Amino acid sequence: MEKDNIAIYGAHMVAVSVYYVIKALHKEINVRCFIVTEPSENPTAIEGVPVIGLDRFHDADVKILIATPENHHANIIAELNKRGLDNYLCIDSRMEADLMERYYSAAGEFKTLRSYPAGAHRADALAYMNKFYRDQPLKGDYTPPAWVKPIQAGAALTDCRIADICDDGGDNISGKNGNYCELTSLYWIGKHAQADYLGLFHYRRILDLQEEDLHRLPENDIDVILPYPAIYYPNIAIHHKRYLKDSDWEAMKRALKECAPAYAAALPALFAGQYFYNYNMLVAKKEIFQGYCNWLFPILERTEELSVPQGAGRADRYIGYLGENLETLYFLYHKKDFRIAHVGRRMLV
Repeated sequence: MEKDNIAIYGAHMVAVSVYYVIKALHKEINVRCFIVTEPSENPTAIEGVPVIGLDRFHDADVKILIATPENHHANIIAELNKRGLDNYLCIDSRMEADLMERYYSAAGEFKTLRSYPAGAHRADALAYMNKFYRDQPLKGDYTPPAWVKPIQAGAALTDCRIADICDDGGDNISGKNGNYCELTSLYWIGKHAQADYLGLFHYRRILDLQEEDLHRLPENDIDVILPYPAIYYPNIAIHHKRYLKDSDWEAMKRALKECAPAYAAALPALFAGQYFYNYNMLVAKKEIFQGYCNWLFPILERTEELSVPQGAGRADRYIGYLGENLETLYFLYHKKDFRIAHVGRRMLV
């Protein structure tokens, strides 16, 4: 039987994840190519499927799946419409989450939180949603639930106040926000927040947790909630090669070897895989959340000391990117030690 042809707009995290879902669950569909705006900034092929520039794509009959972060969708749609390419479908974060849940359920790994039954008891949970004084306003309305509190990250860097809770009180690293990004809030939460479960979300990205889901945590003794891992090609090392200088990656590996040698030994094998936890977001039992922070921040502090230039002399977010890599390492390393459940990641636009 002849397969249906589609094209995927994008060639990184979302696009690659969607590609693997289609490959595994929709044998009737053939991915003809990946389309990108700037070919020079992308691979030339993914598993033999060509990656081409938009100017080279002219087949208006082939459906295009727009598989990029949602904040890019409007610009991509405008470019497609200018070229008479109106046969497209936007993969928003809800649709992406549904695809990843189906993919991982079929594969029997990275278990979804929704597969656990809800119980009578609600978890005592407290998550914090990052805000920064220069954030652009959301286009849509979003009101976080009562158990999610806004926290101003990098509050030490400005007199402007945009949240009642700030990351510069008590024991804090708020002044390092230029490098640490949302991790200055993570540090503050680990030192000061009190609840059975603690969590960190972003301003525009949140874990898709509903009230019913809070009743699944005590009932099933869930230790950690993470977003479905994204799939990278050829492996997750591509993340740090794209976002970090080689010298900073080497500094982190040296710090890891000094501070946590067992994890340093495990890193090459784990990073030869394709699954990556993005965005430094999680909800975890308080003791696990604090244990992760106590492991993470000495490694990052030592990385700053080994970096050239050192962290205090720059503000380029590199520690935040390293945090994503270390979160991935930590929870993949402990995959069999913790009961980890997964949910979708919503992007607010």
